[in-house]
Amino acid sequence: MKTAGLFAGIGGLELGLTRAGHQTDFVCEISKPAREVLRRHLKNADLFGDIRDLADLPANIDIVAAGFPCQDLSQAGATAGISGARSGLVNEIFRLAKKRRPRWIVLENVPFMLRLADGAAMLHVVNSLENLGYRWAWRVVDAFGFGVPQRRERVFIVASTEGDPADVLLVDDAVLPRPDSRIGTIAHGFYWTEGRGGLGWAANAVPTLKNGSTVGIPSPPAILLPNGRIIKPDLRDAERLQGFPEDWTLPTEKVAPKQARWGLIGNAVCVPIATWIGRRLADPGTYDRRRDSSMLKGDKLPRAARFDGSKRMVVDIGPDPIGLAPPSLTSFLRYPGVPLSARATAGFLDRTRRSTLHFQPGFLKAVEAHLAAHT
Repeated sequence: MKTAGLFAGIGGLELGLTRAGHQTDFVCEISKPAREVLRRHLKNADLFGDIRDLADLPANIDIVAAGFPCQDLSQAGATAGISGARSGLVNEIFRLAKKRRPRWIVLENVPFMLRLADGAAMLHVVNSLENLGYRWAWRVVDAFGFGVPQRRERVFIVASTEGDPADVLLVDDAVLPRPDSRIGTIAHGFYWTEGRGGLGWAANAVPTLKNGSTVGIPSPPAILLPNGRIIKPDLRDAERLQGFPEDWTLPTEKVAPKQARWGLIGNAVCVPIATWIGRRLADPGTYDRRRDSSMLKGDKLPRAARFDGSKRMVVDIGPDPIGLAPPSLTSFLRYPGVPLSARATAGFLDRTRRSTLHFQPGFLKAVEAHLAAHT
């Protein structure tokens, strides 16, 4: 099917759908550095800038794919909600869909939108889809179960005017256990820019790659290796952790500093997840309605749900559609990374000492040893 990518970023959804056999004909992205990436890698797609200036979609589009802005919906953001200046741009998708009525819509965002303001953002999205005559399904999935050592949960929404989105998003389910912490045996990822209110701790994986920290520092996570070294991963490994080829974001350096690539990678959609969705769009399964239970008004929004055209249902399903275990983090990394500086390490330790967080036994001692070795 022919795809239009809105809020395309560096093309994670588009690359995944292409790998599944679909064709990206049109992309819309306002960020100049991201546009350099799209221009390099999606040479056959028409490229547009500000979605607010887009009057209509191309006539032949079957799928609209969009990882709409999350800044107002994430815990690390301003939490202004769906009415915020950035995340509120999702309404541009509905404006365009009303004119062109694509057969399928695929959306992606942070799962915190299910909790913020009692799920007001998600309710706005699904209400808008229903008003346009779409059936929908949503599901929280984790990149860790798609063969990459990154703990990255995102909520995906699939809607259609002709098919059943549940047959795409809610068919596959393969439970994958998460590894336990074993300091000195496996690698552990964490955010060195945190330390007081959170850590982003991940065993044998990195925590969610993101645009920046809660204190506004665009930064990679840190990795405590089994030998006690603490490093920041190489940009090329970060791209691979999102399912992109190495140096996918290199074109941005024409117009922006190298550090800007971290934000683009952190904002991207994980490519293997988009590939799975694309394959199910091409070859839907059959949804098992025994997973259904009633969605009661006033209940907390579930991690998976669907609308069959007449009623909304809670769906009992996990975050691992294919359950593909990733390699160990140490074996996944191709590049040595950069040691976490003494200044960064000392700042992190200072924040942990003023926090009420509980840390894994041996973790802070390992951080202190790293600091001693680099001062």
